[in-house]
Parts: sequence; C-alpha cells; structure tokens
Amino acid sequence: MPTYQFEAMDATGKEIRDVIEAATEEEAQATIRQMGYFVTKISEKKAPKKAERFAPKKRKTFTIGRVSAKQLTTFTRQFSILQDAGLPVLRSLRILENQARPGPLKNALIDVCDEIESGATLSEAMAKAPKAFDRLYINMVKAGEAGGALEVILQRLAEFKERAEALKRKVKGALVYPVAVLTFACAILTFIMVRIVPEFKKIFDEFGIELPQLTQILITVSYTVINYWYLLPGVPLGVWLFVKLVRRFEWGRHGFDLFAIKMPIFGQLIEKNIVARTTRTLGTLVASGVPILEALQITKETANNAVFERLYSKVHDAIREGEAIAQPLRENARPRLNLVTAFWWAFFLAGPVGLLLYLMKWNAPVIDEMVINMIDVGEETGELDTMLYKVADTYDEEVAVLTEALTSLMEPLMIIVLGCMVGFIVVALFMPLITIISELS
Repeated sequence: MPTYQFEAMDATGKEIRDVIEAATEEEAQATIRQMGYFVTKISEKKAPKKAERFAPKKRKTFTIGRVSAKQLTTFTRQFSILQDAGLPVLRSLRILENQARPGPLKNALIDVCDEIESGATLSEAMAKAPKAFDRLYINMVKAGEAGGALEVILQRLAEFKERAEALKRKVKGALVYPVAVLTFACAILTFIMVRIVPEFKKIFDEFGIELPQLTQILITVSYTVINYWYLLPGVPLGVWLFVKLVRRFEWGRHGFDLFAIKMPIFGQLIEKNIVARTTRTLGTLVASGVPILEALQITKETANNAVFERLYSKVHDAIREGEAIAQPLRENARPRLNLVTAFWWAFFLAGPVGLLLYLMKWNAPVIDEMVINMIDVGEETGELDTMLYKVADTYDEEVAVLTEALTSLMEPLMIIVLGCMVGFIVVALFMPLITIISELS
C-alpha cells in the first residue's frame, strides 16, 4: 500500500507533519480530515531505489596518526559557514565528508555522521573521534549545543584555530632561512674536511715541513670527522634521546620545561608563545559558556609545558576553594629552585657559567604582572574573556616581533661564524704553502 507524506493544520492552527498509508490520495485526504486536520500539502512518498537500499556502507581507509591542525582549521571554517547558512548539522557534515580526501579526517567524519544518525548529539559523536577532535573542540561544541548558538561557537573556534595556525606559520617561516643556511654550510664544511684537507696533508707530508699549530688542529679535526663520522649525527641524537628519557618522569619533565622557558634567547619566545596560546584558549572557552573549572582543565592540557600545567592546576584548585583567578595566579607564577633545571643549565651552557646564569634568574615569574593585573580587572568588570583576548593578541604580536628580531640577528651571526670558520681553514692551509713556496724559491 502506498505511503503519503502530508502537511496539515489542526483546529488551533498548529502545523502537523506526518505520513499515512492509503490506497489512493483521495482516501488519504479523507482519513486525514476524519482525524480533525486540514490538509495543506500531500504527496506520495516514493520508496527508495533498490540500489540505494542495498548500497554498501562507506568504507574507511587505513590511516596512521591524527588529523593535522591545518586540516582541522579548514574544516572548522567550512563547517561554521555551512551552519551560518542554515543547513542541518548532518547534511553539513555529509557535504564536508564527501569533499574530504581519504585520510584521518574523512574517517572521523564518517564515524561522526554514523553516530549522529544513530541519535547522538554532535558533541557526543565528536567525542568518539579523539584523533580529530580534542577536549577543547568537544567542550566548545557542547556549550554551543546547550546555548543554541552552535554557529557562533564554530565561528569563534575557527577564528581561534586560524590565529594559532597563523602564528605557527610565522615562526616556522622565520626559521626556514637559518636552518637552510646552517644545513648547507655544514654539508660544505664536512666535504672540505673529508675531501680537501686530506689532499693538502699528503702534499705537506711529501715536503716534510713542520706544520704550524693551526694546521695541526685542522688536520686533527679532519681526521676525527673521517674516522668518527657517526658522532656527527650520533651526538645530537644521543642528547635528544637523553632528554626524551628524562622527560618521561614528572620531575624530569618539569625541570627541562622550566629550563626551556628560561633559556637565553629562545626561552622568552617559548614562554610568550605559551602565554598567548593558553590565554586565548581560556578566553575562547569562557566566552563560549564553558564552566571556569572545566575551562582551566582544558587550558592546562593545551599548554604542553609542565610548568604552566602545574600553574593552572594550582589556580584550578584555588578557584574550587572559592578564590578568584588573579590571586592564585600571582602566588604561583614564581617557580621554585629546581636541581634538574640547574643541571640542564650547566649541561648546555658551559658548566659554572650556566649555573651562575640560572641562579641569577631562577625566581623570575613565568607570567608578567601586567597579565595578572589585566585578568584581575577582567574579573572585577565581568569581561574576563575580553581581557584574555587582549592579552593573547598582545603576546601574539610580541612573538611575531621577537621572531623577526631573532631572525634578523641570526643572519649576521651566521655570516660571522661561517666567515671565521672559513677564514680558519684558509689560514691553516696556506701557512704551510707559504713555507713550501719560500723553500722552493
């Protein structure tokens, strides 16, 4: 028996949408009128085609790893545009899933769509795809669903991720030139040590002259590079593995992360970058209606630094006891003396010199007083999210300026260092040649 889909109005004027089975359309309309409804639209509901009914379920491809930040940023912006245009959530996700390339994101969207079709909410479905959506993403979506402003939350989330990606691109772009120059210079110097210096040594041995001290040092370096070449990649790799091993322990991770944000030159850049990221995360969560305790817990997880994680944990516990944010932030901003940090200062910065530098600045706060005062004002005026956004914007700009300044400083330093190394090689090789020429003449 055919099935008819109809729209009707009851006696109070309320719109009714339903389906009914009947032999003909006239019989269906008569049955609907007997139910007390006034028919406004009716049409036969066509049965799905056989090919559609038995269509195979979309298969996921094999992938390794998580969804990249760049992919997730693009997806969030496109999703927010579709939601702002008024499309249903499931249809928007289907559109984005169909246009996505095979990979972790497409697999995650297939799972999310299946969960929503099974009756789950968007946040519940995203929570079952941890390789694509983290706690920050899920909680903001949950807040948007609760407040009925999902499109606004998605727009904020897209802006947040776009800013984070823009800052990351600036930092990476600024480091491309120095890394490329250093790599090329190391390759050339290695070639000189392996191929050029040994040929000169043969010439010097044939003439049997006494070599100057600089030439002997250069030949020793060349001998070391040729016979112990595996130390060139081995030493940095060994240091990296040692750092990874120590950071597996809580005390080791805290000590190394404290050294990282206090080290000369790059420490300030790392510290400002973390402050910018965490304040923007907290501001976005607060503005989206996420409870402050949950927001602080998520912010702690996005810090990726044990010092800031401990700081936000202290603030979280203090707020749970009834305090505000600013005061516990001020009390815990100054780190304690850490022996592991002192070891790293001595390890990377010439022993006693590194220890002396650490003792001079060990108690410096990891968050400036200006940031704490702005948060305090934001709490008093009820505009905490606005103040956190301003702090994040300020620190993002400082990170960009500091990155450009470091890049500008590194270029002449690299030229000077490379010039000194090349000059040393030239002088060390030509001094014996001058002696040989003098003897020959």
